[in-house]
Amino acid sequence: MVELTATPVYSCRKCRNPIALGVDLISKNYLAKSGQAYMFAHAMNIVIGPKVDKKLMTGYFSIAEIICSKCGEEMGWTYVRAYDAKQKYKEGNYILEKAKILKEY
Repeated sequence: MVELTATPVYSCRKCRNPIALGVDLISKNYLAKSGQAYMFAHAMNIVIGPKVDKKLMTGYFSIAEIICSKCGEEMGWTYVRAYDAKQKYKEGNYILEKAKILKEY
């Protein structure tokens, strides 16, 4: 017998390309250009843009834009480097804008 799990998949709202798994969701307490955003430990089916140094609300970071590999929609960013030791835990994680993703089961 196959057991079905209720683990959601977060997909691109525009083209429904799977972008992240619910088991990789770290936090829902982030803000992005469009409003609320989620932090994930992993992301898939994305293209990562060039890194840029940017001042965000919590400090200076090197970040890279995340783009859907299917439709080219900008989804959020990934933290490449945190310049503040207290923010190092963000390195390697992905921020996806809630307005750009769709939660599917």
